[in-house]
Amino acid sequence: MSHSNCWCLFRPVMIGVALLGVSALACGCAQTATWKLPWQDTDRSERIKEKYGLTADQRVDDIEKNAAAARREGDSGEKVFTTSLVRSMLTEHDPRVRVEILRVAATFETPSALSLCRGALEDPDATVRKAACVAWGNRGGDEAVQLLSHRYQTDTDIDVRLEAVRMLGSVKDKTAIPALARALEDPDPAVQYRAVASLKQVSGRDLGNDVNRWRVWVTDPASEPEWSMAETFRKIF
Repeated sequence: MSHSNCWCLFRPVMIGVALLGVSALACGCAQTATWKLPWQDTDRSERIKEKYGLTADQRVDDIEKNAAAARREGDSGEKVFTTSLVRSMLTEHDPRVRVEILRVAATFETPSALSLCRGALEDPDATVRKAACVAWGNRGGDEAVQLLSHRYQTDTDIDVRLEAVRMLGSVKDKTAIPALARALEDPDPAVQYRAVASLKQVSGRDLGNDVNRWRVWVTDPASEPEWSMAETFRKIF
């Protein structure tokens, strides 16, 4: 018998054996466990978490959940939670997560939360320092003016300095005028014009965008008379 004829006789047997094997495997799987895709295997996910830790998104999600739980518990829960935020801020390596920690901390009034917000202004990452400027601008008050003024004068990152000047306008406190006056003299034109925008907010005046005109005003506010409503309409029309 030729080799080709032997193969023709043998092939149906091989196919039958293969089908029996697949059938047995299917029965065995049905009796033991259900197949799962990787993201459906919760045990596997837990093993990955245990080995590698939570992802940045998971850490952010935990912060938000814990913040909601702390608010439900009241003062004692908020104090415990914000103290834990300080520890997390000191050990967190991802700036995106530190920004989220800061954002959440800024919504609490505990001593730990305030300390965290102060410390964030000195964070090594400029993104976090910018977020801290926003947090203090939203908070307002004398301390906010002092901290934002210091951040404008000392930070080495231009974006952080611009954010500090912008948020000095957001506090709408006239004690910010001396810092904004210094910003008018900044060698960077972007800082100068940001200072003009903030002075409009703080002073309640609109002297246009002429930096020199604002320089005169901050040295002698009486040099520019109050605008009447009639004059405003004349300028518009």
